[in-house]
Amino acid sequence: MDDYETIISSLKAEADEEKRLSLPHFFKTGKGEYGEGDIFLGVVTPKVRKIAYKHRFSQPAELHRLLMSEFHEARMCALLIMVIKCERKDETMHKEMLDLYLTHTARVNNWDLVDLSAPTIVGEYLLDKPRDLLYKLAKSRLIWENRIAIVATWALIRKGHLDDTYDLALKMMNNRHDLIQKATGWMLREAGKRDPKRLYNFVDDHRLEMPRIMLRYAIEKFSEEERKYLMR
Repeated sequence: MDDYETIISSLKAEADEEKRLSLPHFFKTGKGEYGEGDIFLGVVTPKVRKIAYKHRFSQPAELHRLLMSEFHEARMCALLIMVIKCERKDETMHKEMLDLYLTHTARVNNWDLVDLSAPTIVGEYLLDKPRDLLYKLAKSRLIWENRIAIVATWALIRKGHLDDTYDLALKMMNNRHDLIQKATGWMLREAGKRDPKRLYNFVDDHRLEMPRIMLRYAIEKFSEEERKYLMR
């Protein structure tokens, strides 16, 4: 049995019926919703992580098969394996995982999959490189590439590089999808932990054009008085 089949079998063995029924509602898989058609086995993330670690040496061909799976948890497992490989600090390996990731962005097709993968696979790779890729993804018509672009900046924020988060936030203000507004507000909030004054001034300058969801997420850590002023 190859890694793909072993992983799928392991995931099915960890499936919980109650989770299988509840997760599709949580991740909006109904007709017309952002996760339309996704299928869940009902495996919680910590158990997927354990399976991913056990199969951390899986080859790209096996990861491709997992990413193409109909099962949400199989795609999650592939992404977690890719993250583990990138954390090895082997630039050749990291580039291979990034290339694989970028050819499968349509399969990184829910917010949890983006959030657990983009900072490491994309953001950490770009720490010492030009950031053109982020702006290309931000202009994409694919919502998941938009979210990858902004969430990837979390890795940059952690190293004190804030400019790309603010530049991308300006570009995201016209994006009307709530998943992008929430992610952008979230990353602004993280940037604000590094430099509260910069975030305050940015929000004060753009509060009238900023979508309200984005604004609320961005200022969540400010005082009640500051939030009231900025939401006026």
